[in-house]
Amino acid sequence: MNKERYERWIKEFMDSWKELDWERTLRTLNESVEYYENPIDEPCANFQEVVNLWNVIADNQKDIDYKFKIIAFNESTCIVNWQMTRIMTKTNTKQVIDGIFQISLDNEGKCTYFKQWRFTK
Repeated sequence: MNKERYERWIKEFMDSWKELDWERTLRTLNESVEYYENPIDEPCANFQEVVNLWNVIADNQKDIDYKFKIIAFNESTCIVNWQMTRIMTKTNTKQVIDGIFQISLDNEGKCTYFKQWRFTK
């Protein structure tokens, strides 16, 4: 897998998040994705659990800005450092996030493995 393929996926994933288009975000994922919202929890049991995580995005955040950098990749795995600022709508609080994604993509460019670590200031 080449770096450009990972970059395209990350950009589509993050752009759709920024635009609060959670259905578009979900289209970046394979429906059998092994999805870890939190690295110490079990992965989502099924795709509906992933949908439930994303379908509230447009209601609880806005004014998203992000950047990312691929820090390592090979044929099967990509490690991405990402930063984001956003406003949480219920409290009107600005969050600054620094995180890591570990992703794997299938031949169609959809994510089959997603794990994230994130720290919020």
